[in-house]
Amino acid sequence: MFDLVLLACAAFVAGLVDAVVGGGGLIQIPAIFAVYPKEVPATLLGTNKLAAVFGTAVAAVKYARRVTVAWSTAAPAALAAFVLSFVGAWTVTRVPGDFVRSLLPLILLAVAVYTFKKKDLGEIHAPLHSGMTERLLATGVGAAIGFYDGFFGPGTGSFLIFLFVRFFGFDFLSASAAAKIVNVACNVSALIWFGYSGHLIWQLGLLMAVCQIGGSLVGTRLALKHGSGFVRKLFLLVVGALIVKTAYDTIHRLGF
Repeated sequence: MFDLVLLACAAFVAGLVDAVVGGGGLIQIPAIFAVYPKEVPATLLGTNKLAAVFGTAVAAVKYARRVTVAWSTAAPAALAAFVLSFVGAWTVTRVPGDFVRSLLPLILLAVAVYTFKKKDLGEIHAPLHSGMTERLLATGVGAAIGFYDGFFGPGTGSFLIFLFVRFFGFDFLSASAAAKIVNVACNVSALIWFGYSGHLIWQLGLLMAVCQIGGSLVGTRLALKHGSGFVRKLFLLVVGALIVKTAYDTIHRLGF
């Protein structure tokens, strides 16, 4: 019973954080792995996707009602992410992801340093691209992040927000809204493969989904109320936590 309460609480907090800046997997995935240490990793990742897709979908709907979503960017990115997330999920059931895990702390550190140094980054919504350039760039971003999300996942929402801010000129709030659309596509696609291949604990995933939705509603309300400045601060906090967590995992795995 205690384990279920722990996972329910983790799912709620993950939903809250994920709704604002992504990175809910930082909380939810370690909690699942801690409670089920002997379970097949792909099954735990699949269960995480089942819970996450509900929370992310609710956040996406809430954002779409209050923020003007840049569909010309979000739609092609979501489509590419859907296709490549499936490929990533298929890959993780066959290939270990140690190399990706080892690089992650360095990539996140670069993101954090760049965001911190650029004080005005993401304050103003001034899209940089349009037409075919926008669609091609969005497709490339969606494909890369989609594969990563299906293959591993932690920090996907945070990476998306950073890329939308840095390369598309979005403010943090608009970037978060677009990121949710792409993240839903990633989660649904990966979930199709995990479900088909039997890597799911359905009852646990649905229980955590209910808690994710609750956290997502709270997180979305906070983001919409406090705006891009709040999203930026929480973004840096979550990325910092991701750096510490992934660096620790890498050091521990290498036996130091």
